[in-house]
Amino acid sequence: MAQAWPENGGVTPPVLLCCGLRQPMKTLCSHSKLPEKPETSPTVGDIFREYGPAFRASNRLHPRQHKVMYDIEHCRCGEFGTHWEICDTCGHLEKGYNSCRNRHCPGCNNIARRRWVAARIDELLPVSYHHCVFTLPDIFNPLCRFNRQVMYDLLFESASKTLLEFGENPKRLGAKIGFYGILHTWGGNLWLHPHIHFIVTAGGINTRGEWVEPRYSSTFLFPVKALSNVFRAKFLSGLIAAHSRGDLKLPDELTQFSDLCAFRQWLFHTVPKAWVVYSKPPFSGPAEVVKYIGRYTHSTAISNNRIISVKDDTVEFWFKNTRNKSRWETSALPVMEFIDRFLLHVLPKHFHRIRYYGFLANGQAGRHIPAIRQALNDQATPDPAPLKEQPPRCPACGKGKMITILVLDGHGNVVKEDLPKIEIKQIPAKAREP
Repeated sequence: MAQAWPENGGVTPPVLLCCGLRQPMKTLCSHSKLPEKPETSPTVGDIFREYGPAFRASNRLHPRQHKVMYDIEHCRCGEFGTHWEICDTCGHLEKGYNSCRNRHCPGCNNIARRRWVAARIDELLPVSYHHCVFTLPDIFNPLCRFNRQVMYDLLFESASKTLLEFGENPKRLGAKIGFYGILHTWGGNLWLHPHIHFIVTAGGINTRGEWVEPRYSSTFLFPVKALSNVFRAKFLSGLIAAHSRGDLKLPDELTQFSDLCAFRQWLFHTVPKAWVVYSKPPFSGPAEVVKYIGRYTHSTAISNNRIISVKDDTVEFWFKNTRNKSRWETSALPVMEFIDRFLLHVLPKHFHRIRYYGFLANGQAGRHIPAIRQALNDQATPDPAPLKEQPPRCPACGKGKMITILVLDGHGNVVKEDLPKIEIKQIPAKAREP
């Protein structure tokens, strides 16, 4: 099945189903924790390398999806160059292959995640934080497939404005809150399930520079039913405006609503009245916030450690069943269906999946955070220890640390050359070979 992406020049493919699954998923077993991944189990890259040519031959893909598949297939295989590491103790030398650094690659996000979390540590305040989730109903999945940029931007805009307005409302809080949102477009079964995770400060700063605590800070930030109603109204208003401007591309199953009045009627009669807005109790402290957000940032539709096996052209993988106490269960999909669903979550070029709002908005955090700390009388709890990237241990001696001394691109050109000032064995000439 080809991937719908006409807003960026893609080819309109055969129609997908509006909601639900095209292939049944069989639940095989269940665990409370994700089991460890066997060393012999495949990765997304392995699946793409084996089945990618056949998938591309039978499907029409957007250029972005082509690039994602190519990058993942060639990640750490030499296509993107090589690097050399040397032990600072025994001089053991090892050659490695560079990663693709594509944000959709399951094997390339750990470093980016650690760096992002480390940068957020400086912004943590000695206050409670809430986790809120705004979810888009499944009825909009066809529009999301054909209008990724428009729909996901509107999701961010509607949800963030809802939170900001509730914070600024004198009856709620009467202050500017700070938060950031992380877009996830997938559910556990890899089907479209657009939702945003917001990490929100339990309180805000008012026009007098005073810190204001929420009324119900120990349980929830704002009433979720009220949040849901406002969020729904804002999103539908923005969607109608996008339709009237001609910004929406309608899939085949919705072309009868190309007229604005018909589109309004479809929304009125079809869209659910109750939308899902979820709010968890506040975190216990800054350290827990850092640990928690580390699980959500820079993630992909499926991680490599969730893939169990590929047998008889079927992929077996773990998924968290939120309808069964969030237990880890195994399911199976035909491999072509698995690739199809993975590519549903490729984002437009330059799309910002993590966004900042309120006093944490870009360009404002540096000015507001010192003022907020002062408003809190500098009663700041010690920040969590900075997350430092530890070099890997030497596989030869087990004592020294491996230091990168040479990086070559895919054409054999030197990108980085850094000889450490330590007494080690002479670097062999082969280290300069690509």
